[in-house]
Amino acid sequence: MTGQFKKIILVDGFFTNFSVVAFILSMSIFISACGDSSNSTGITDAEILESTTKYNPDNIISSRMYNPEALIPPMCYTRTHGKYNPCYTCHQSNNNRSDNSNFMDDAKLQGEYTFSPVAEHNHWLNLFKDRNSEILNISDIDIKTYVNQDNYSGLAARLDTQGFDGYIPRLENFEQGAAAFDSEGFALDNSHWVAFNYKPLPSTFWPTNGSTDDVLIRLPARFRQDNSGNYSRDVYLANLSILEATIKDLASIQTPAINETTIGTDLNGNASFETVTQINRPDNYVGQASDTQVINYLYPEGTEFLHSVRYLGVNETTGDIYIPPRMKELRYMKKFRFYEKVFVADAYAEEHLAKEQGDLPDYAWHGDKGMANDFGWLVQGFIEDANGELRPQNYEEHAFCMGCHSTIGATIDQTFSFARKITGTNGWGYINLKGMQDTPAKGETEGEFLQYLKRVGGGDEFRQNQEMLQRWFVNANPDQVDEAKVNAVADVYELITPSSRRALDLNKSYKLIVEEQSFFLGRDAILSPSNNVYDNVDPTLVPVLPVENQVAREIFLDWSF
Repeated sequence: MTGQFKKIILVDGFFTNFSVVAFILSMSIFISACGDSSNSTGITDAEILESTTKYNPDNIISSRMYNPEALIPPMCYTRTHGKYNPCYTCHQSNNNRSDNSNFMDDAKLQGEYTFSPVAEHNHWLNLFKDRNSEILNISDIDIKTYVNQDNYSGLAARLDTQGFDGYIPRLENFEQGAAAFDSEGFALDNSHWVAFNYKPLPSTFWPTNGSTDDVLIRLPARFRQDNSGNYSRDVYLANLSILEATIKDLASIQTPAINETTIGTDLNGNASFETVTQINRPDNYVGQASDTQVINYLYPEGTEFLHSVRYLGVNETTGDIYIPPRMKELRYMKKFRFYEKVFVADAYAEEHLAKEQGDLPDYAWHGDKGMANDFGWLVQGFIEDANGELRPQNYEEHAFCMGCHSTIGATIDQTFSFARKITGTNGWGYINLKGMQDTPAKGETEGEFLQYLKRVGGGDEFRQNQEMLQRWFVNANPDQVDEAKVNAVADVYELITPSSRRALDLNKSYKLIVEEQSFFLGRDAILSPSNNVYDNVDPTLVPVLPVENQVAREIFLDWSF
C-alpha cells in the first residue's frame, strides 16, 4: 500500500474547511490506493451518504479534505463505452494556434483515464444518491417561491459585518439579471461591470442540466480613462473590444459606435478621427492604458470576472425558462498578476512534471481572498448555506473550481466564457439564448451543439438526461440524433432549455444538496442515480476511447455562419 498526504499551502491566516461531515472530523485523512469502494477515510460510501442527513453545520470543523482530488470534476468518471466522447469539451490540443498561451495539450485524455491512485475512487457520491422520494416531498409552489427569492442583496452587508477580507460584491440590483444593465451590458450603478452575451459551454451550463448563469467582465480603472484621466465610455468600449480581438486573435472587430476624437486614437486606420463601428487591433491599449501592450490570448493584469450560477426560473403562464433572482453560486476571478508567456509555459511544464511524479495539486490559499493558481488568477466563490443564504466557499469547495480554471487544454488564459462571446457589437449585453444560433466551432461547419449530441450520445456528459434523449434522438437512441429536428430549431434556447416539469424537479434536487451542505460529494442536480458513471476506475480494465472517436477542436466559435 502506498499513500500521499494532500499538501495545503496556507496564506494570510489559518485554513478551515466547513463542509466535512461530522463523523469525519476526528479522523486523520490518509490517502491510499486501496482499489475498493471505500474512500480516503476508510469509511464506506454508504456511510458517507447516510451521514449527510445528519450533518450539523454547527459542529466543530476540520482542516482536512475529504477529496484531495476535488479538482477532478464528476464528468471525468463517465463511462464512455469506448465510443461516447464528452471529454473533448475540456481536453484539447492547441497546436494550431499562433503565439499560444495554453500549453497543456491534453487531448489525449479524451482516450484514457489517467488518474492518480487517490482519484481512481469516485468521491462524487451525490451522483449515485436516489432523491426521488425527497423531490416528491417538495411542492411546486414551495420551490417556485424559493427560486424567486433574492439571496444576493444582503450578502455585502453580512460580509461587512463579519469583517470579511476578500472581494465583496456590491453590484446593485444584480439579482434582477438583465435589468441591472443597459442595452450594451454596462452596469446601471456605474460600477463598470459589463455583461456580455456568450454561448454556454456544452453541457454543464445548459439550462436543461440544472442551471442558468451569466458572466460579467471589468477592466481596471486606467482602461476606462482617457488621456486626461477622466472616465470615458468610448475608451472603455475600445479597450474591451481590443481585448476581445486579442483573446480571439482577430485583426479587426465590429464595435458599438466609438468616437475616435474622444480617445485621441485612429482606431480604424483611415488617418482621420471620426465615429467608428470597426477597429483594427493595435499593439497597445488606448487611453490611460496606452502603455500596456496587447498580447495574444492573455488578459491584462487587474481583469475581473463575476459569474452567477442560478436556479431555473419558470414562467407561470408560458412555462418559459428564465434567469431568476436566487443564486446557487457567485464566482469571482481576478488576474492579480500578469505573467509573460515564457513563465506561463514553465507553469504548465511544472504541472506535467508534478503529475508524472505522482504529486497531488497544490494551490495557494489566501483565506477570505480565495485560492490562487500558478497563472496569476485569484478565484473566490460564494455558495448557499443550509438556509439558502450565500456564504464564502471553503478550501475544498474552491479546489473544485480550480479543476477548470488551472490546467486544462480548452481554456484561454484559464477562462471560458469571454472566448465564446458573440463576436463584436451583438455580443455586448446581458446573456440571452433566445435568437442565438447554434453556430459552429471554429474550423467546422456543423452546429456545435448538434455535434455535441452526436459525439456524446446524449444531452449531458452522463447521458442520463432522458428529456434530451426523447426530444433530439430517434426513439431515444443515443447513437441516432434526429439531425433534421435539431437543425430546425429557432435558436439554442429551444435546444437546451428544459420543460417546466424538469426545471422544477432539478431545482428541488439541488435544494436538497443545499440543505445537506454536501457539496463535497457533488453539486450536480440529479433526478435519478447515475448509471453511466464509474464508482471506481481501474485504468487497466476500463475501455478507452479509440483515436477515431477523439476530436481536435477549439473553444472558439465561428459567428460568421
